[in-house]
Amino acid sequence: MAFRAELRPLNGAVAARDDAGLGCAPIGNLFSPVTDADAVATVEAALARGVRFFDTAPLYGSGESERKLGMALRGVPRDDYVIATKVGRLLLDEDGAPVRGAAGGHSSVADLSRDGVFRSLEGSLARLGVDRVDVLHLHDPLDVDAALAGAMPALVELREQGVVRAISVGLGRLDPLERLTAVAPLDVVMEAGRLTLLDRTAADRLLPLAASRGIGVIAAGVFNSGILVDPEASPFYEYKPAPDDIRAAALRLRDLCAAHGVRLADAAVQFPLRAGADAVVVGARTPAEVDAFVDGLDAELPAGLWEALHDTRQETP
Repeated sequence: MAFRAELRPLNGAVAARDDAGLGCAPIGNLFSPVTDADAVATVEAALARGVRFFDTAPLYGSGESERKLGMALRGVPRDDYVIATKVGRLLLDEDGAPVRGAAGGHSSVADLSRDGVFRSLEGSLARLGVDRVDVLHLHDPLDVDAALAGAMPALVELREQGVVRAISVGLGRLDPLERLTAVAPLDVVMEAGRLTLLDRTAADRLLPLAASRGIGVIAAGVFNSGILVDPEASPFYEYKPAPDDIRAAALRLRDLCAAHGVRLADAAVQFPLRAGADAVVVGARTPAEVDAFVDGLDAELPAGLWEALHDTRQETP
């Protein structure tokens, strides 16, 4: 599978790949600080490896991810890359008031109203230093009714105006994501953590539904917060220390991959594509991490491993 036309650079940039996007939460200081210089180097490394899809959000570092991504892309022809950002939460200053212009925030609050969507996007455009975004996700809209009543018509309006090329919903929970996929006029959806070697529920539930409505699927959270990179050195699942059963399952998967001469992370990053996703988005905070995930996508994995991994499906929690 591959990114659909509306999710690709308009100029068809040379050497651009259409199976991978850079998740920009890490350069927004997720878990640890990232300097401006390191953020720019990370984005430049992604460009050098053919990555042209960049996924960010106001929530990532209260605006820092968007600011750093905009800084890194300054000077790159606008039609040579694709930016996805998100609405559904408003950044607030230290006094609890909505921030203005390109300012960063101190905290955030959920806002699925039409005005909230427009205000959020206005700030994102200012921080990114662009006049449009290519994909606009509705970020974790757990209140589906409110999303359909307020935010979704605003997203459609922005698409009709040409301010965004495609509209989407990004969620890590399948129930609300499926409800929105079933009824909303979406171009694409982004699931997080539900199409992985440890949690394959989206393969049975979301992918067939999205396909029936002509909606693309982007897979994020493919490492389930790190445990599918290294279950021992990074035993985190859903941003928390992994429960014993999850860690045991990840260790079994690691050992199975090792028996076939394969890194667990390489199998984890390729799995969503084999399952039917259009593309994967992987977060990185350093050029080395960019190289690791792109190398993983390009790694030759034996057919026997995929057969063995399929057989482990009933063993995963």
